[in-house]
Amino acid sequence: MAQVLEFKLPDLGEGLTEAVIVSWLVQVGEVVAIDQPVVEVETAKAMVEVPCPYGGVVTARFGEEGAELPVGAPLLTVAVGGADPVPEPEGSGNVLVGYGTGAPPARRRRARPTAPDRTNGSAAPAATAGAAVHARVPAPPAAAEGPVPVISPLVRRLARDNGLDLRGLSGSGPDGLILRADVEDALRVGATRTVAQPPAGPQAAPDDTANGRTGTRTPLKGIRGAVADKLSRSRREIPDATCWVDADATELMRARTAMNATGASKISLLALLARISTAALARYPELNSYVDVEAREIVRLDRIHLGFAAQTDRGLVVPVVRDAHARDAESLTAEFARLTEAAHAGKLTPGELTGSTFTLNNYGVFGVDGSTPIINHPEAAMLGVGRIVPKPWVHEGELAVRQVVQLSLTFDHRVCDGGTAGGFLRYVADCVENPAVLLRTV
Repeated sequence: MAQVLEFKLPDLGEGLTEAVIVSWLVQVGEVVAIDQPVVEVETAKAMVEVPCPYGGVVTARFGEEGAELPVGAPLLTVAVGGADPVPEPEGSGNVLVGYGTGAPPARRRRARPTAPDRTNGSAAPAATAGAAVHARVPAPPAAAEGPVPVISPLVRRLARDNGLDLRGLSGSGPDGLILRADVEDALRVGATRTVAQPPAGPQAAPDDTANGRTGTRTPLKGIRGAVADKLSRSRREIPDATCWVDADATELMRARTAMNATGASKISLLALLARISTAALARYPELNSYVDVEAREIVRLDRIHLGFAAQTDRGLVVPVVRDAHARDAESLTAEFARLTEAAHAGKLTPGELTGSTFTLNNYGVFGVDGSTPIINHPEAAMLGVGRIVPKPWVHEGELAVRQVVQLSLTFDHRVCDGGTAGGFLRYVADCVENPAVLLRTV
């Protein structure tokens, strides 16, 4: 006789306590195998596909796409047949961060009285009081023909956050697949068939019509919420200061051109700046540190894990290059490319987004010259790099047009004084102006 087992949202590690359902990967009535991914969720760190430790038939799903669930809340129930429905004791080997399938479930449950499953209209066990689900936007009833084909969860989220009913769209992709451009076009011309109503109760936005403060509200959840919390904490705790300098980057650009003319793998400008940064940190290790507030100690770190700011559709993230000080320019280029691709695809793991000791922020890609960024807590400093543009410059006693860049260093004034920060930034500028300076550390 089949037994119904409840699979709960597992501990995803890194201190995460909740996750938002991005997309369901299985339907009620579908047969799933052990360790088959059943749902894609967004945490404050990354997008994660969650595998189910049971094999059987899905009998219910808990939560709509866009709903936020706490760790330990029910995700779905699976009807498992056979004498021993529990996964093999030795486990499947499939492990999430902080979660594995090596142990049997803590308990088994029989099927409980059913109630409508708002996700798909099928019967579902009633949710327990401790597993309340707070949906961001109520999903419309599922059409008889099944889920709407959408190219990615990010496109589905774009539609949901703007109250757009995907069933009112005709996709321009293969077999009617809805693309991001389709959703953006519909939002631009207002071609929506059904607009989701704002949530009722205490979550409802206050009526600001009377005072003229009308607009769109976006919940600070997931990665954007985590970034907001971290930036706020940094601004509260860290007494930061910024110094900056203009540098002639002409020789650095020439050196990169010469490197890439050899026929070997191309070297990125970001990799060269990272190599300069790690050399500077070797000279000024005070900036590769953090302040332990409770112990009232400055902790100087032995290894350099270099974070770099990356703008994505899901917000600002800071992927981390581990042991950047031990990598050459080719290795740095390859790792930057890999992490950037994963960031844009929303596939960075929590481990790839944590543990940085120093951050490189290349805001020049946005076409700006300078910035005073907020330090990536709990680090001690961030190097900012503006755009490299032709400017008048005095070179060897003559006025010439040179490739000039503005460099800035924002630092925690608790870990060092202006002399150390200025020395670090001046060394970086010297390496940019004369890359041969780096040969002393090769």
